Amino acid sequence: MNQRTLALIAASIATLIYGVTFTVAKEVMPVYIKPFGFILLRVGGATIVFWLLGLFVNAKPIEKSDYKKIMIAAFFGVGFNMLTFFKGLNYTTPISASVMMVTAPILVLIFASILLKEKLILRKITGVVIGLIGAIILIVYGSSSNVDAKNMMLGNFLVFINAASYAMYLVQVKKLIAKYNPIVFVKWLYLFGLLFVIPFGFSELTEVQWQLMPASIYFKVGFVVLFTTCITYLFNLFALSKLKPTTVSVFIYIQPVIASIYALIVGSDSLNTVKIVATLLIFLGVFLVTKQVAAKNK
Repeated sequence: MNQRTLALIAASIATLIYGVTFTVAKEVMPVYIKPFGFILLRVGGATIVFWLLGLFVNAKPIEKSDYKKIMIAAFFGVGFNMLTFFKGLNYTTPISASVMMVTAPILVLIFASILLKEKLILRKITGVVIGLIGAIILIVYGSSSNVDAKNMMLGNFLVFINAASYAMYLVQVKKLIAKYNPIVFVKWLYLFGLLFVIPFGFSELTEVQWQLMPASIYFKVGFVVLFTTCITYLFNLFALSKLKPTTVSVFIYIQPVIASIYALIVGSDSLNTVKIVATLLIFLGVFLVTKQVAAKNK
């Protein structure tokens, strides 16, 4: 199995975890933990995990000139990204939030063309647009009235901002991860990210009534910290080290499908013709983009 195949598998597993997280996190917020408090718990827990793992890694240290770059990446990839995502998810539905993330590949294409001077290929752009059309159909016509959503428009807007932030992170981090060991890099990424989220999440985290939380909620919080945060970031870093940012970002297309399937399994949403059509358009978008990228072996 070559490195490219392993990278695609890693990106697929990360996407599967992300897809499930939309519903898992929604079940925790805001009843047991408010959004910003949950982010502080997530980032703080991941920071501890990564620094503990760092004790067993003997690799090249971070150069002084790169700390500023890592801090910028931490802002877009940890702080701003996660705060807007969980706040947005708190206002909208899991499926709508996951579909809004589909806008990220378009933003990655734009940022990569500006910052990395990547060429905008017609087939890739066509795939992104088709996938986005499927996403818009799912958002506008695919929502179920029985799903709790406090302010879907605001929630979707915040998730879109999160998608833009994540897209910028993917582009910014490409050169850094080729230079350093993933654990060494990510432990600093999360330490800086933790500094960004503490002011926003500290008061909400202190309000949590831990003794009233059932065991299932503890499990879901642990899932978000260990799998959604630690495993996915390491897998995505590995994928980014072997693939282009635009290739990794296109896996976001699959998140609405996974989120929808999981929501159906747990009974929090229903399936209709509109959702099926939208999902098929999303898959077509993935096919067009990945086929063009594969032809370049990247």
